Amino acid sequence: MAKRKRKLQNTKKTFTVKVPAANRNYKDTVFRMLFSNRKNLLSLYNAVNQRDYKNPDDLEIVTLENAIYMGMKNDLAFIIDTNLYLYEHQSTYNPNIPLRDLFYISNEYQKLVDKKSLYSSTLQKIPAPNFIEFYNGSTILSDCTELKLSSAFENLSGKPKLELTVTVLNVNEGHNAELMQHCSTLKEYAQYVARVRHYSANMSLNQAVECAVDECIKEGILAEFLSKNRAEVISMSIFEYDKELEEKKLRKAEYEAGFSDGEKSGHETGFSEGRESGFSEGQNHAAIETARRMLQSNKFTIEEIAKFSGLSQQEVETISSDA
Repeated sequence: MAKRKRKLQNTKKTFTVKVPAANRNYKDTVFRMLFSNRKNLLSLYNAVNQRDYKNPDDLEIVTLENAIYMGMKNDLAFIIDTNLYLYEHQSTYNPNIPLRDLFYISNEYQKLVDKKSLYSSTLQKIPAPNFIEFYNGSTILSDCTELKLSSAFENLSGKPKLELTVTVLNVNEGHNAELMQHCSTLKEYAQYVARVRHYSANMSLNQAVECAVDECIKEGILAEFLSKNRAEVISMSIFEYDKELEEKKLRKAEYEAGFSDGEKSGHETGFSEGRESGFSEGQNHAAIETARRMLQSNKFTIEEIAKFSGLSQQEVETISSDA
């Protein structure tokens, strides 16, 4: 990243941050929980945009209705000085983020101009969009890459008439040192994730997560956040890591199932049908495995397990009785 020139802002700014409301069918993540805090989010914005805003009270957090596209939900959306930012966190590589962001931003713009006439002779101004993905998956990526909507266009000839660019920042430990230097919360989050992965190679996932949480608290890494939200962070981390591993298996299964079906039937639809079936079954499997791990720990209620796994309480009770 380029050298940062920081200037104090003397003029009071108004920040509007939109944080998705909870939905039982969509599991929260440690990243989203951590940066829903306005002080942490302001620090992250400053680091990414080379700014130096100081007062988190200038940042107004409001609730945004759930907006789920392609099975995923936007993490954080906020407007600063007539610029609209969409922040995403991904633990697996996903080339479809630009298309999903197109759906999301279209919906957001529709809300912003809902009471204004698009048939008037006056140009309706809208916030300029910025799309950032914070990636910490195991697939190797450089510090900064871009995903473009035009990559999905079939038979594109010449310059695309519609484009959307997502900047992907690798926030794994050891990447984007300057960004981490200017946002200690992001740096410590990367350290926590690295420890979970390190310990999970030699012990059960439950043990690995608990060990990482305890060690980070002891060493002052996200200590206050982890101490205050220990049970939730453990549950979220178990699900996130289960989901990350499951999605890796799914990508292989989707390809194999789709290729096999397509080869047998001789139809191009075989691949897409294999993907859809494999993804749906894999999501359910990941939720069940998460519930089983949480039941085995004997530290969570049926209601808590249902909330974090996305299963119904009845489904969790059935898994418990079968164990």
